[in-house]
Amino acid sequence: MVITPGEYAALSAVDIARHVARGDLKAVDVTSAALARIAEHDDDLRAFTEIWAEQALARAADVDAQVTRGARLPLAGVPIGVKAGEGAGSYQNTRLVDAGCVPVGATSVPRNNRGWQTYGHTDRGPTLNPLNPAWSPGGSSAGAATAVAAGLVPLASGSDGAGSVRIPAAWCGIVGLKPTNGRLPARDRAGLNSPGVLVRSPRDARAYLDVFDGPPTIAPRSAHPLTATWSATLGYADTDPEVAAVARSAAERLETAGLITWAEGADLTLVDPAPVWAALRAGSSLSTELSSITTTNEERLRDCCERADLIITPTTPHPPHGHGGPGHRMSVALTWSFNISGHPAISLPAGTTSRGEPVGLQLVARHHAEPQLLAVADRAVRPELR
Repeated sequence: MVITPGEYAALSAVDIARHVARGDLKAVDVTSAALARIAEHDDDLRAFTEIWAEQALARAADVDAQVTRGARLPLAGVPIGVKAGEGAGSYQNTRLVDAGCVPVGATSVPRNNRGWQTYGHTDRGPTLNPLNPAWSPGGSSAGAATAVAAGLVPLASGSDGAGSVRIPAAWCGIVGLKPTNGRLPARDRAGLNSPGVLVRSPRDARAYLDVFDGPPTIAPRSAHPLTATWSATLGYADTDPEVAAVARSAAERLETAGLITWAEGADLTLVDPAPVWAALRAGSSLSTELSSITTTNEERLRDCCERADLIITPTTPHPPHGHGGPGHRMSVALTWSFNISGHPAISLPAGTTSRGEPVGLQLVARHHAEPQLLAVADRAVRPELR
């Protein structure tokens, strides 16, 4: 069966792998469609800094040969984007290739030493947000999010040291997962920067995680909804009221759908972790004052997680900014606490502001509770629940 670039763009990673494994599609044809779609759209979007066409087609041919020999590859023939600076030889990308994925190119990241400039840089100009070219796609996994949102690839590897997977997912209207810290080898010595994934469906995020975990990551179906607590600010973030309202409405839809109930006595107020994060990232020893912040936040998170299965917040405190950067606003304010604490977190599309700006909903679970997190996320993004 021949697949057109348009047909390819509508398929999830799980769909592609199923078709290739059954022989309905050839990995070479899927990869050719991906390369054609990139050639058609990426001059405008600038999601990729490099395209690896020759290597991708050779890799796809090898996948086809393995499938013909009877190999069972869980992500057979799935084209992926690889975050620039990480490379196809990183741990997560090597494992994805072993699972049958086909790297097609490197996706953009911000320039070095640009502070909180959450955008993607290429030699052709900044990476554009497929929802509106005037907006940044977020960062630092900027090109990865744009590539997935535009249907150039169904899955792109990222890394999340302060929100670098979740923020671009929120601003491009897709799904971004940061696993529990340490589940995959950290990308930095401080252990803050976890490998993660950008996809359009939580089922694809689950398939990604299964590559590393082995047996399917499926949570047992619970007869009871999960308990949850809501915070628009975590006690310190300067969250726009409309962003908070859109995210809260999305959280209430989870309640209406019977996926969550609100936990009593599980309110969460943290101390701003900015100086702790900066010290950890710099490799500095924590002062007595910073250790006190860490201890306080750990205690409050532990108490909250004893009472609630999920912590729910907006993903970012403000909508996408332009390509000049966020100014003095901290796009990471609601995400980086969970890089320090290590909790798994996912960003889902929540809706839009009155100006059409995308808002993300962040769900945070207990350590190593990704199965619960992904089970709720999967049901949350179904059309009938939106």
